[in-house]
Amino acid sequence: MSGEAGSQEDNGKVSRVIRIGTRKSQLARIQTDSVAEKLKDLYPDVHLEIVGMSTTGDKILDTALSKIGEKSLFTKELENALERNEVDLVVHSLKDLPTCLPMGFTIGAVLKRENPFDAVVLHPRHRGKCLETLPDKSIVGTSSLRRAAQLKKRFPHLEFKDIRGNLNTRLKKLDEKNDFAAIILAAAGLRRMGWEDRISQILEPEDCMYAVGQGALAVEVRACDQDILEMVSVLHDPDTVLRCIAERAFLKHLEGGCSVPVAVHTEVKNSQLYLTGAVYSLDGSDSLKETMQTSTDSDNQEQERVDEKVQRVGITALKVPGMAQDAAEKLGVDLANLLLSKGAKEILTVARQLNDAR
Repeated sequence: MSGEAGSQEDNGKVSRVIRIGTRKSQLARIQTDSVAEKLKDLYPDVHLEIVGMSTTGDKILDTALSKIGEKSLFTKELENALERNEVDLVVHSLKDLPTCLPMGFTIGAVLKRENPFDAVVLHPRHRGKCLETLPDKSIVGTSSLRRAAQLKKRFPHLEFKDIRGNLNTRLKKLDEKNDFAAIILAAAGLRRMGWEDRISQILEPEDCMYAVGQGALAVEVRACDQDILEMVSVLHDPDTVLRCIAERAFLKHLEGGCSVPVAVHTEVKNSQLYLTGAVYSLDGSDSLKETMQTSTDSDNQEQERVDEKVQRVGITALKVPGMAQDAAEKLGVDLANLLLSKGAKEILTVARQLNDAR
């Protein structure tokens, strides 16, 4: 194993040392600890070390993410450490990972998805309200073009303003100042931090569809590290893998990113994978939204060993039937093509230009 170390135990045995890279934020550490616990349960002889580091996205706090124009804001430094064999695997929020990974890396595991929806957190003075009942001209904080575009259309009486920082910072800005009536955050992050009691409202798909990969954790590894790839592959949740392959294929084919408003909703039901995808103008006035489905039933398919060299939108899923993965990827591409045929490229081009000019 590349970069593998060993440590001497009291009984004289040498145990493998696996180093896990993570961002230093409290949420990132909680997420990484949860993955480490799962690995420890599965591989009790392995000694795990967690290595925290700061990323570009953690350091630039005065600019909206969509304005920075860097696809790997929260991942680059972690991948550099992976490349230099300083760590053996890295835990990310999947939504932070671009649909094309740098050469030599792959997502070796996508864990069971937490609630992927967005949540409304109200300023204490508005306790008991929801977005619909907030006073006219109330300011809602969000750093996401996707959220702002959908919510501007749905709640025209509200105003939306950028807010940056990690979860702790954003909640502090909300509570200690009177700048914002509410902020919009991912429900998954709030739940993982144990702050579920701050959630005033979960936004349903009719109000706000979520970001590609939102709510899922990903484990990134060196593509050539077969033993590490094998080790983490048991963490894959098959339904989450298929949903996220479809979502990432949709985004990749649209050439989307955080600088344009693209949103999704997926569901696996009765061996069918449903994907709803949408693109929006910055103010939400112009949009395209469609739903397609495909079969994920592999009962009648040969349970083939998936070639670990095959990546689908950056994901290597050794324990998930290859034909189901292919169907999920095709679904994402087909839905993107449907929206492109209806004018999605024009909407996204204008959105990108307007965002750059802001």
